[in-house]
Amino acid sequence: MSAPAKLAYFVRTAVGSIVRSPFVHVIAVASLSLSLIGFGVARIARTQLDALVDSLGGEVEMTVYLAEDAPEAQVAELEQALAQRTAGEVHRVSPAEALGRLATQLGEDGKVLTELPDNPLPWSLEVHLPKAARDAASLGDLARKTRALPFVTGVDYGEEALERLTLIARALEIASLVVFSLVFLTAVIVVSATLQLAIFARREEIEIQKLVGATDRFVRLPFLLEGLLQGLLAAGLALGAVFALVRWLESGQTGLLAFARLDGRLVVQWPRLAGELVGIGCSLGLVGSFIAVRRFLRV
Repeated sequence: MSAPAKLAYFVRTAVGSIVRSPFVHVIAVASLSLSLIGFGVARIARTQLDALVDSLGGEVEMTVYLAEDAPEAQVAELEQALAQRTAGEVHRVSPAEALGRLATQLGEDGKVLTELPDNPLPWSLEVHLPKAARDAASLGDLARKTRALPFVTGVDYGEEALERLTLIARALEIASLVVFSLVFLTAVIVVSATLQLAIFARREEIEIQKLVGATDRFVRLPFLLEGLLQGLLAAGLALGAVFALVRWLESGQTGLLAFARLDGRLVVQWPRLAGELVGIGCSLGLVGSFIAVRRFLRV
């Protein structure tokens, strides 16, 4: 039998098995779909949280407050050191400039600041942090070393917000890994169980194939292809469900996760997500079918 003929036979056999036993295969595809939907939602949540951290990191700068008697030479050295350490831009802010900004932010209430006899705000250094320098650990270390300088009275970089978002991102990553591992095992077991039923139903046909000289590979390939088709179907359904969920969240009909939307839209890399869902779905189907064939196909 030629290779195209074998491939056509394998496809017909796999599709025919699904058509003959739709109920058990629907259960397997549904289980795989739920697993992939969970993965897709976790992936989008992580991407959205990363985008939120980046957006907040662009708004929050590191501000170093200087003492009144800060030596000019040491302040200049600190400016150069901060610029080199963070690869960002350092801007020196005078008390007058800081007071003007505060008055602008307060709006009408800012007029009272002009009546102050003395400007209470100190000189400060504003560090515009690039994306690569917004790591909470490195910023914390830099802030501690800067605070230790005798002419520095304080350092602010949105420490609490950045650390909380970083912790949330790590917790989400760990939780996603644990949940996906459990769901992965469940999906493999379900796929394996459905194919065990298919193998048992076709045991007489398999015995006949072996009697006429069919190899083990020839007998096993249709079942592997069956698991692959289950994974492809599940990936398509999961991608459609995730797409519908994202559009529903973006429609504004719900306030759920509204705080995480950037410009009214969720950050989703659809080509990458689709590739991951298809790859994982096919892997789950193949692993489940391989286990079923290896353990229960006695040929």
